[in-house]
Amino acid sequence: MEISGKHALVTGAGAGIGRATVILLAQKGAKVVAADINEDGLKETAALAQKAVPGANVVTVKADVSTAAGVRAMFASATAAFGGLDIVHNNAGLICGEPLWPDAALEKISAVIAVNLGGVAMGTQEAIKALRARGGGAIVNTASVAALQAMPTDPVYSATKVGVVRIVESCAGFAAEGIRVNAVLPGMVDTDMTMKQTGDGTRPAAWLEPVIAATVMLTAEDIAVAVIELIEDDSAAGQAKIVGNVGRDYK
Repeated sequence: MEISGKHALVTGAGAGIGRATVILLAQKGAKVVAADINEDGLKETAALAQKAVPGANVVTVKADVSTAAGVRAMFASATAAFGGLDIVHNNAGLICGEPLWPDAALEKISAVIAVNLGGVAMGTQEAIKALRARGGGAIVNTASVAALQAMPTDPVYSATKVGVVRIVESCAGFAAEGIRVNAVLPGMVDTDMTMKQTGDGTRPAAWLEPVIAATVMLTAEDIAVAVIELIEDDSAAGQAKIVGNVGRDYK
């Protein structure tokens, strides 16, 4: 898919991977709707996009993807912004963080499931309907390498990301309609969600510190590049693209 001139929606766009994807899409010439529950983060994303691409066409929408009403409202605003959608990046996500399993607050577990799995499931369904109206397009959902292995410290997060991969694989057949659904599976990424997991939101969780020390961290931009490649690759459908922690390389 040629991205220039296309209409895109990115969730979780107030920081991290979503922000990097918004900026890269703008650099590619897309008109972008940036959605997040964090309005201050969205303002910063829009400002950074304008700095990177003067005159960039980026619209911000406050959205809560954990609820059906929130997802409906987000897609209504996004499709109205530019007259339809060609690209959707369902990226919004949460982790349980500290206290670790099995001491996590039940409310936090509920929120992680609602955003990571419910938000992506609803977002994928609504994206398919929106893209049908435009004759096709590309959907990329953010999963994680946590979908590929046990995660004793946060099994709920891992389980939700398994669900994201299964949704993508189950949607491979929509390629026959010109709608390609894929997933990106990041390794350890240097974002606030990773690096500020403690209760006060200022530093990595204690269990993560030795992992981070032994890892070459990926950047949000690394993941955004992989997202763009999945959008542009017309042969990609139902794929789970792993972005590993080996320098800036990925496979």
